[in-house]
Amino acid sequence: MKTYAHDAEVVELTAPSGGVVSGSAYLIGSLVVVALVTAAEAAKFNALVTGVVTGAKTSAQAWTEGEKVYLDVSPREFTTTSSGNTLCGVAAVAAANPSATGTVRLDGVAR
Repeated sequence: MKTYAHDAEVVELTAPSGGVVSGSAYLIGSLVVVALVTAAEAAKFNALVTGVVTGAKTSAQAWTEGEKVYLDVSPREFTTTSSGNTLCGVAAVAAANPSATGTVRLDGVAR
């Protein structure tokens, strides 16, 4: 029986309303992903679901290594604020306050 399809670091998904922009984080259903290409709404696109990415973060936060990180879908940035946001991984690198970007290890688990 063949049940293994492929590694799941990158998966093909369907772009949500408004499409996706390469390098930006999105919530697709319950899964936080980073688009690897720019795609129009309803088009197929490749998305990173696990791995380490550097992306926009809430500037006024300091992060410590291993701290839980969430996606705030509006303004589409990573944050350590859990309320109303979706857990997506942990800080892979400490980040200063202020700083515009943070490095996150995406865990690929749908929430």
